[in-house]
Amino acid sequence: MDRQTPMHALPEEIQKMLPEDKVCKYCGVSYLILHEFKAMEEKVKAMEKEMKFYQGSVEREKRLQEKIKSLSQDLEQYKTDNKSKTESKIYFRVMRRLEVEHCQLKEQMPNSQHSVSEPYIGL
Repeated sequence: MDRQTPMHALPEEIQKMLPEDKVCKYCGVSYLILHEFKAMEEKVKAMEKEMKFYQGSVEREKRLQEKIKSLSQDLEQYKTDNKSKTESKIYFRVMRRLEVEHCQLKEQMPNSQHSVSEPYIGL
């Protein structure tokens, strides 16, 4: 905490006061520092409140980072699965199209050129 030195001397009437007139009769603290003491108490209370807010933030941050990592891994897995499913669907569509074309060509071709057991795939 910064210590402030007064720019001006205390007024003469305060300097001439008896010591018992300069202190609080209840707590014994000088009136000259009582205000600073109360301000410091308020600052400490505010800092304690702020500390309570930040208490456990490191653990929360760690848990959140782990959750982000887990969700990122899940996302990558879903992307991989989706890509695999998409490729599989394309493969089955192509195979189905080839089967249809094969059947159409087989119907168009005379039996003398190709036997029924022999598949003909025209690409």
